[in-house]
Amino acid sequence: MKWILVNIIFVSLVGFSQKPVTIVIDPGHGGNDPGHLSHDGKHLQEKDINLKIAKKLGYYLEHNIQNVKVIYTRTKDVYPSLDRRVEIANQKGVDLFLSIHCNGSPTKATRGTETHIFDRSSKESLKWAKIIEKEFKTRAGRHSRGIKTNKDRGHSLQLLKYTRMTSVLIECGFLTNPTEAIYLNSSRGQDLIASAIFRSTRTYLQKKYPKINFIPSKSNPPKPMNEEQPVANSNGKYKVQICSSARNYEPNGDKFSHLKFKVHKVEVSGSVKYKYYLGPFSNKSEAEEARQNAAKGGYKDAFLVKM
Repeated sequence: MKWILVNIIFVSLVGFSQKPVTIVIDPGHGGNDPGHLSHDGKHLQEKDINLKIAKKLGYYLEHNIQNVKVIYTRTKDVYPSLDRRVEIANQKGVDLFLSIHCNGSPTKATRGTETHIFDRSSKESLKWAKIIEKEFKTRAGRHSRGIKTNKDRGHSLQLLKYTRMTSVLIECGFLTNPTEAIYLNSSRGQDLIASAIFRSTRTYLQKKYPKINFIPSKSNPPKPMNEEQPVANSNGKYKVQICSSARNYEPNGDKFSHLKFKVHKVEVSGSVKYKYYLGPFSNKSEAEEARQNAAKGGYKDAFLVKM
């Protein structure tokens, strides 16, 4: 009887430590509420950019780390009320809430990212926000305007005031700035923003929940995509981003010679001038094998990207 009881306790503790962390991703605006608009009528409205970045982020989270569950407040061009978004966030079992937006200003020169929290007494939100803005600045090469609170805004935001868990609201850039509007409307810009949020969230999760294993293995692969997420068709291809750097490394040089797969380099704008990839691969399982090889070779932040 004692042996059975000990095993029950052990199994319970293991199950508890591996309980998935649930993240609610909220693409701001939607439906009849377009959000901010670019000065170029050909550009997407804020609501559409928010949704694209949100889906890319959700894809990265569910396909590059394990023990994470993603819930969206919307996956289509509809407008859930602020009360409804709060209600979704406050349901049982939700651990993190993240709302994605693009900013606007009467002054075209205003630019940069911001991460909003309720106030600085929200310690966990503050920790997460600091990592997000650091990633925007160092990984995505964006101008960071820093962390904003009720005091900075001069008013409270309903989504941050009434959600009961660790919560942030991210402004990915200014659609009223011509240069940032082009960036936010580009697939590459959306990828970089989503990637920065993904990396910062992964870092935060690993620090906040040290007993949970977020790194997928071959025997425990990432969960399959939700049907409402971006899905590659049968001809879709994947690649693996292994690192980014301001330094120009030769893909065939010594830095990558220990890797099993061929490396290629892409030049980008911003402080991060170069990105290094493995692939492309014709399917996700091949790309995952390459990611694992990169992780064993020292590139633990390597992640999959759908082309």
